[in-house]
Amino acid sequence: MSAMMYERLWQALLDTIAMVGVSSLIAFAAGIPLAVFLVLAQPGGLIEAPKTQRVLAAIINGFRATPFIVLLVALLPLTRLITGTTIGVWAAAVPLSISATPFFARIAEVSLREVDPGLIEAAQAIGCRRWHIVRHVLIPEALPSIIGGFTITLVSVIGASAMAGAVGAGGLGDMAIRYGYQRFDTTVMAAVIVVLIALVCLVQFAGDSAVRYLARDDLKDRYTT
Repeated sequence: MSAMMYERLWQALLDTIAMVGVSSLIAFAAGIPLAVFLVLAQPGGLIEAPKTQRVLAAIINGFRATPFIVLLVALLPLTRLITGTTIGVWAAAVPLSISATPFFARIAEVSLREVDPGLIEAAQAIGCRRWHIVRHVLIPEALPSIIGGFTITLVSVIGASAMAGAVGAGGLGDMAIRYGYQRFDTTVMAAVIVVLIALVCLVQFAGDSAVRYLARDDLKDRYTT
């Protein structure tokens, strides 16, 4: 590849990191409260609101059932309203965030459900309030599993960001389509694939390391890959 193409590949990588970083942070910030509510509002939960829980679960399932490329197109009016444009890195962050949030919320919900009910009962027995149980029991106990789920979400968002390149989102996917596919440049296509694989491996390694660091000693073997 020419020096110019290396420069464009580097810029595409930075754009992908920006898209994935912003979208994933929004998904993490919004997904945790959604997951906590789904667990607390279930029948027998600490705040028990089954009807509201079912409605929220149905909405989350609706977003998860919609293919990302369809969601990307359907959200174009909202994307234009928020960012003022429908192309570019920041425009892509809107559908990426909306797609990743319910995905991560479901994974975090499963992690929270795995917390030993005996710990919650013990916290209630000593007079802990619901907020204290969430903050000091539920989330700390489920944190390694939540981080593992967030790593899966990050990898999923990287794949979706490449897909967003089909509608001019920028980043590695956009470069692969414009140069690798439309201009039949196999070298560029191969370079983009290598960079994407390296990026996913790096994210997975960092996520696995964080999970092993946070896990209790008796559970470290479960998270060792």
